[in-house]
Amino acid sequence: MELGLKDRVALVAAASKGLGFACALELAREGAKVALFARTEEAIQAAARRIREETGAEALPLVADVTKEKDIANAVSKTVEHFKALHILVPNSGGPPPGTFASLGEAEWHTAIESTLLSTVRLIREALPHLQQAGWGRIVVITSTSVRQPIPGLLLSNTLRTGVVGLCKTLAQELAPYGITVNNVGPGSFDTDRIKLLLERRARERGISVEEARRQMEAAIPLGRLGRPEELAHMVAFLASDAAAYVTGQTILVDGGQTVAL
Repeated sequence: MELGLKDRVALVAAASKGLGFACALELAREGAKVALFARTEEAIQAAARRIREETGAEALPLVADVTKEKDIANAVSKTVEHFKALHILVPNSGGPPPGTFASLGEAEWHTAIESTLLSTVRLIREALPHLQQAGWGRIVVITSTSVRQPIPGLLLSNTLRTGVVGLCKTLAQELAPYGITVNNVGPGSFDTDRIKLLLERRARERGISVEEARRQMEAAIPLGRLGRPEELAHMVAFLASDAAAYVTGQTILVDGGQTVAL
């Protein structure tokens, strides 16, 4: 399928590794020019270099923290300054820390609100004038399956990512007249550093090995395995493309069938 992404300009957040990097790499493979940012200079430079080597596409590495408003504004402005346009935005922040209502204090809530909800709000706010100017835009937010089925022990994710879905559902209606679509992808259990941390926590709580915790997690997935980051990236690239021009306001789960909620 021809996705029509050649020479489109994309900005991907938290993209030095994991799902964010996979999305930046896939967009580049489809012909997009990609700006990507993360907090660590060395890591984001290495990610951009790998994208250039594997795809031949232009990749602009930027250092920015999604929790800092000035960093977000700077990342968007540098992307537009370098590529002279912006068409695709992929907000991504990684997951907030696990915890229960009893274990989470005021500080954890404020940090999670900044990283999970306000980072998305700020990225869209900064990018929106450029998408409107282009008369064509795609906003694809990486959320979680927790927006459909709350995950025990992930109270912050269950609460705040649902707020992101409400934001995007509303924006899909507000931005449709400008030719801008807004969608979410909800990854399930993917083989990333985030999952490794959750597996270590689960292993400690249950008094089992990390290997056994992984086996139990995979057994709960109908497809019988963790997802590969590129499998989520395929969906992001589709939603960012001309092929998905009539898809907006949706949350699409990529989870191997793990979520049983309707």
